[in-house]
Amino acid sequence: MRVILASASQGRLGVLRSAGLDPLVEVSEVDEDAVLATLRGSSPAKVVTALASAKAGAVAERMAPAVSDAVVLGCDSMLSVDGELVGKPDTEDAARRRWTSMAGRSGQLFTGHAVLRLAAGEVRQVAVGHAVTTVHFGRPSAAELDAYLASGEPLRVAGGFTLDGLGGWFVNRIEGDASNVIGISLPLTRKLLTEVGIVVTELWNPR
Repeated sequence: MRVILASASQGRLGVLRSAGLDPLVEVSEVDEDAVLATLRGSSPAKVVTALASAKAGAVAERMAPAVSDAVVLGCDSMLSVDGELVGKPDTEDAARRRWTSMAGRSGQLFTGHAVLRLAAGEVRQVAVGHAVTTVHFGRPSAAELDAYLASGEPLRVAGGFTLDGLGGWFVNRIEGDASNVIGISLPLTRKLLTEVGIVVTELWNPR
C-alpha cells in the first residue's frame, strides 16, 4: 500500500520517516485563505480539521486514478494564544509581533488530521480528527530573537516556531504529544489509520 503525504512540510516528512514510513509527497495547492473564509467563527479544532480534509481531499482526487491501493495523510497546524488562531507569520515583522506577544506565555498547538483510503480509483474510507498540545514558550533575548528571525525559520511554520529546529531553544516545555507540535501526531494518525482498516505496522519499511 502506498502512503501519500499531502503536505510540503519537512517536519511532517521527517516524523513519518523516523517512524518507519517513506511517503510519497504530493502538495495539495489548496487555497487556504478561501477555505478559512468559510470558517469564520469556527472553533480551532474545526478550522484545522477542515483544512486538513481539504488538502487530503485535493490530493486524493488527483492521485486516485493513478494508484490502486493507497492512503492519503493530510494535516494542518495552527497556534491558539488567548483565543487568537494563527498560522504562518509569512513576514519578519509579523513573526516579531508574534514572538513579542507569546514570549514567556503558553499557547495551544492544534493539528487537524485527515486520512483517506483509496482503492480502485476512488476514496473508499475517511477518518478525521485533531490533536492539541500545550506549548510553554521561553523569553528569547533581543539578540536571540533577531538571530532567530534572520534565520527565516519562523516565517515558514505554524505559530512562528518549531520544536525540532532552531525554535526548540525557546520552548521551555510542552504538555502532550511532541509529534503533534512538529506537524503530525503519531498516536492520532495510528488511530485514524485503524479506523480505515489499516494496521500501521504493515506500512513500516524494512530497516
